[in-house]
Amino acid sequence: MKLLVINPNISDDVTALIESEALRSASPDTELVVRTAGRGVEYIETRFESLIAACAVAEIIAEHAGEVDGVVVAAFGDPGMPALKELADVPVIGITEAALCAAALQGHRFSIIAISDRIRPWYLDCVERFGLGGRLASIRSINESLNAIGSVQQDFKETLLALSRQAVAADGADVVILAGAPLAGLARELRGQIPVPVVDGISAGIRMAEAVVGLQSGHHRAGAFAPPPVKARRGLSENLDAALTTAQNAAQSTAHAAAAPSH
Repeated sequence: MKLLVINPNISDDVTALIESEALRSASPDTELVVRTAGRGVEYIETRFESLIAACAVAEIIAEHAGEVDGVVVAAFGDPGMPALKELADVPVIGITEAALCAAALQGHRFSIIAISDRIRPWYLDCVERFGLGGRLASIRSINESLNAIGSVQQDFKETLLALSRQAVAADGADVVILAGAPLAGLARELRGQIPVPVVDGISAGIRMAEAVVGLQSGHHRAGAFAPPPVKARRGLSENLDAALTTAQNAAQSTAHAAAAPSH
């Protein structure tokens, strides 16, 4: 199995954290291709920054079309999701949806621990989009300025631990999600120090992607996640235009086969 793991942020330090945790989490026979967004922001905190990142992620998926078995979008908030499922002919898994699914399987109510107050509204949107708003115990976050995005774990480990414990004691969380690629691997380090299961988004994303790819459920050729309809377009990169054309052609072939009379 070959997975494309994309950091939608432009931070190489965060990509290194993602890759380290992804390698620890992946099965021995899973090959990882880890890429960093070519444009965008250092770390995504808002819906608009997520919009910018989504385009960069789509370009990377298009660049690797036909080369991988699955894609992991490795930023909490899942930039570009679920729209990216319309482009790719392989499973595309966001670390938010993976973490939420993992949390939902391990407890009724969960809390999200985030790296900034500004990021909380966007995360709340994501939880509600997945229909899990009623199971969200809280979103707790660091309310101090960050020194560097790559050193958040080292700079705020005690704060993150305290926020996690507060989520359990004060908010009634059955599961804690350490949100965001900058916190990749921290759940391993804090194991045993928080009295409920702790979910790491990167680890969940890799393991969920492996599971979904292994299911071999088929592709989106119709329905809500079918490729966009064929129409005039301009200004797209060569890779993105080609990937979109391939997806549309496959959907049309499936539609023609379904419409053909059976004998």
